[in-house]
Amino acid sequence: MKKEIGYIGLGKMGKNMVFRLLNAGWNIVAYNRSPESVKDVEEKGALGTSSIKELISKLSTPRVIWVMVSHQAVDEMINELAPMLEKGDLIVDGGNSPYQESMRRAKELNNKGIEFLDIGVSGGPGGSLNGACMMVGGKKELYDRLEESGFFKDTCKPEGWGHFGNSGAGHFVKMVHNGIEYGMMQSIAEGFDLMRHSKEFNLDLEKITEVYSHGSVVTSSLVSWMHDGYKKYGKDLNEISGKASASGEGKWTVEAGKREKIPMPVIQASLDAREASQTKPSYQGKVVSTMRGEFGQHPVKRAPDEPEIL
Repeated sequence: MKKEIGYIGLGKMGKNMVFRLLNAGWNIVAYNRSPESVKDVEEKGALGTSSIKELISKLSTPRVIWVMVSHQAVDEMINELAPMLEKGDLIVDGGNSPYQESMRRAKELNNKGIEFLDIGVSGGPGGSLNGACMMVGGKKELYDRLEESGFFKDTCKPEGWGHFGNSGAGHFVKMVHNGIEYGMMQSIAEGFDLMRHSKEFNLDLEKITEVYSHGSVVTSSLVSWMHDGYKKYGKDLNEISGKASASGEGKWTVEAGKREKIPMPVIQASLDAREASQTKPSYQGKVVSTMRGEFGQHPVKRAPDEPEIL
């Protein structure tokens, strides 16, 4: 396989991944609905296109096309792509799609002679630029083809990728990853809420996150991102919303647990806490929002009509 890939979707993660691939010597043919993002990657060496049809025409066969759009837009994108592709071309869904949808899409595309991989990507925009973590589902020979091209080595942290089984497995593993993340974020929020309200001690929360990030059992990217948040916004996180949003994967994880009759009380509790924060903003919501803002660049600033939390 040549070091050539078509790339559709140049959002926060997509654009950074293109930059990383270009730095690694890949030929990128890129498309995005907003032309400004296309211009950004063109300036770094990508071949920009103004339509899906043009993107397909610029790629040599068998084509590899990475789709990095919201899960709600994947079917629309595949329906536009598929009629113009040839047998043996490969579509990669690199977004956060429900794994059952990925299983369906793989089957439908296979019936048309088009290949499909589902790849869950972790690390947020920073990971996309500096080294991501990828979880792959689909035919092993397709995974091997990408691996032999150096794609994973060029996009991921060392040892930060793997093949986990048939179509849907990549997005399933990523879904559970995000469900676990929900529980971890909520426990961090509860702990720092307790320390903030300690009556015995006037604790430096920024300093605590710094110490926690160096050798403690809870050392993690999430705690490090919380350290960055405290450094930017201060102990009370006054600029941050106490309404903690959710993007869906935690809910999907709990639903999968119900189907498999596996209890998920911690992840369910984290979902309940986020839902409750929508009507009753909380400091715990601020902590979760801060982490979401740091790793995912999600909009998390407090709205003018949202009261401060004491």
